[in-house]
This record gives sequence, C-alpha cells and structure tokens, in this order.
Amino acid sequence: MNEILVLYYSRQGSTAALARQICRGIEAIPGMQARLRTVPPVAASTQRLDPPVPDQGPPYATHDDLTQCCGLILGSPTRFGNMAAPVKFFLDGTSALWISGALVGKPAAVFTSTQTLHGGQESTLLSMMVPLLHHGMYLVGLPFTERGLTDTRGGGTPYGASHVAELSSHGELSEPEGVLARALGKRVAALADRLQRAT
Repeated sequence: MNEILVLYYSRQGSTAALARQICRGIEAIPGMQARLRTVPPVAASTQRLDPPVPDQGPPYATHDDLTQCCGLILGSPTRFGNMAAPVKFFLDGTSALWISGALVGKPAAVFTSTQTLHGGQESTLLSMMVPLLHHGMYLVGLPFTERGLTDTRGGGTPYGASHVAELSSHGELSEPEGVLARALGKRVAALADRLQRAT
C-alpha cells in the first residue's frame, strides 16, 4: 500500500481545491500516491439513492478505500463549527472497520474551508479528529516550523489545512493556504512511508 486516501465533501469547490493541493503534496514524496475520493450528499428522505459514480469529479468512497490505503486525509466544509453531514454520515458507517481495527496505526490528518474568517475552522478540524482517534489513527498536524502558519492572513491552523472563501476571488486558495495544504499532504505521506518501512 503506497496510497493516501484524500476523502472530502465539497459544495462550492473550496474544500475540493484544498484536496487537490494536498494530493500534490502527497505525490511529492517518492513512491507515494494520492487516491482522491468524495462522499455523496445526504438528504432527509430515505428514498434517495445516489449513483455509485458521481456525474463529475472523483468517485464516491467505499470502506475498501479506507482499508487499501496507508493513510487518510479527511476534509469537510464547516457547518456551524462542525463537519458537514455527508462526512459524518460516512464516518458513522465505519463501525465494522472500528471493530476489526482496520485503521489502527495509520496516519491521518484533516482539512476544512469556511465562508468567513471566524467561521469555526478549528472546531471543525477537531470534530473530524475525534472519530479518527477512536479508530486508533495517528493524527498529523502542521507545526509552526511551517512558515505559512505565521504568514497566512486567511486559512491555516496547526490542526490542519484550511481556507477562508470570503478572502479570495472565485474560491481560489491564497498562496499560504496552498503551501500549507501541500505541506500537510507531504507530512502524512512521509509518515506513512516511514511506518511502512518500519514493519
């Protein structure tokens, strides 16, 4: 296994833009590859059935994606300081993986985007970490040795990569936001590589 799963949900494209930069960071580590996946939207009705492949963009994630990859980087837009319902719904369905310990010892990280500067980025990132801790994953953040954390005037936290949409034109990431997203991908991929070599 030399793939890192980059799993996200995005409505307006900002979280997807972070995901693409994270993939670039992963693939900067020799021998490591990114596997980009999304989750379907959820609805209040139980009658809705989403197709197994979206009309555009990456395929929907399956539990096999989680077990076949050597690490996970999970992303969601912020919804009132928490992860979006589709991400929570997907994670809630992973109890069989928790029982089997399928994700124990794999590195993981999180990323998010908000519309506003004080939109709850850090609480969203922390909310996504909780299920990953229950799965026994190693959490990876961004240390302050990453200059982007002190240079950014938008997104970017020690808890994970982030983006503030209202500060950008057309949902584009700022330079520090892109740098930090790539750094997060590199850190997870490098740790996954070291863990695999140690076993």
